[in-house]
Amino acid sequence: MPPRPPSLRWSNWNLLLLVPLLMLVTPWFNSDEPRLLGLPFFYWFQFAWVPVGVVCVGLVYVKTRGEPAVKGKPDLLGVDDLDEGAK
Repeated sequence: MPPRPPSLRWSNWNLLLLVPLLMLVTPWFNSDEPRLLGLPFFYWFQFAWVPVGVVCVGLVYVKTRGEPAVKGKPDLLGVDDLDEGAK
């Protein structure tokens, strides 16, 4: 029987990946005031979301990188199976 392809990993930490998507709801912050260093609110608020998104993605990566895709089952793929050059 051929090994199953890797499945998507699910963790509650993945919900943090939805936070940066909030910046896509532009009607919430589509205004000119208040200004920060001469920039309208619309622009500086979007710039403020850049580090928020980086922190969210980084935190999810750090918290989920060591988890296996499937728990309780042995890994059936060896390093040779994963090597693209091996035939």
